[in-house]
Amino acid sequence: MTDTANLHTELEADAASAASWGAIIAGAAVALAITILLVLLGAGFGLAAISPWPHAGAGATKIGAAAVSWLVVTQWIAALLGGYITGRLRTKWVGAHSHEVFFRDTAHGFVAWAVATVVGAAFLATGLNAALDLAGPTAMAQSGSRGDHGAYWVDSLFRGNDQETAQVDDATRAEARRIVIVDAADANRAEADRAYLAQLVASGTGLDPAAATARVDQVTAAMRQAADGTRRAGARLAIATAIAMLIGAFIASVAAAHGGRLRDESSP
Repeated sequence: MTDTANLHTELEADAASAASWGAIIAGAAVALAITILLVLLGAGFGLAAISPWPHAGAGATKIGAAAVSWLVVTQWIAALLGGYITGRLRTKWVGAHSHEVFFRDTAHGFVAWAVATVVGAAFLATGLNAALDLAGPTAMAQSGSRGDHGAYWVDSLFRGNDQETAQVDDATRAEARRIVIVDAADANRAEADRAYLAQLVASGTGLDPAAATARVDQVTAAMRQAADGTRRAGARLAIATAIAMLIGAFIASVAAAHGGRLRDESSP
C-alpha cells in the first residue's frame, strides 16, 4: 500500500510543471520596477547635467557615453535583484537531484529576465519617444541641426552676407531641402544636382558662383558628417545594449540559482 502511494505521488510530481510561475512573475516585476526607477533617476541626472548654453555643462558625447553606461548598470542591477527574488520565492522541489535543482533555478532566472525584457519592450517605444522629446531641444542645439528634415541646412545655404537668411520663396527652399537630404544619404550625388543647387544659392543670396559652390560643398559635408555621427552612435548603442542584455541574462540565472540554494538551505 505504501509503495502504491509513493508511486502515485511520484507520478503526480512528474506530471506537474517544474516552473514556479508565481516566482517568475514576481522576479520579472521586481526587475521591471528597478529598471524604471534607475532609468528615471539616470534621466534626471542626465538632464540636469546638460546645459542649453554653448560650451557649458556636459557635451553631447559625454552625455551619450554616460547614458549608455547607466543603462548597462541598470540592466545588471535589475537582472541581479529580479533573478535573486525568483530563486528565493520558488517552491521547493522535493526529491529532485541537485543538478536538476541547479538547472531549474537558472532556468527560472532566465525566464524571469525574458519576461521582464518582453514586457519592457512593449513600453520601450513610448518611453523612447518621450526621452527623445525631452532630449531633442538640447541635442539639436548642440549638434546644430533641427528635427524638420533639413530646414536648418537650407537656412545655412541661403544665409546672406549679413548672416541673415535671404528671402527665398517656399518652392525654392523646398526644392533645395530635397536635394540636400538626398545628398546626405548618397555622397555620390550627380554633378548636375550640385551645380543646380549652387545656382539656386547664388540667385537667392547674391553670391558669386564660386562662393555659392563652396557654400554648397561646406553645408552638404557638414550635414553628411552629422548623419554619419548619428549612425555610428546608433550602432554603438545597439551593440552595447545587446551585450548588456546578454550579461544581464547570465546575471539573472546565476542570482536565481544562488537564491534557490539559500532557500533550500533555510527550509526544513
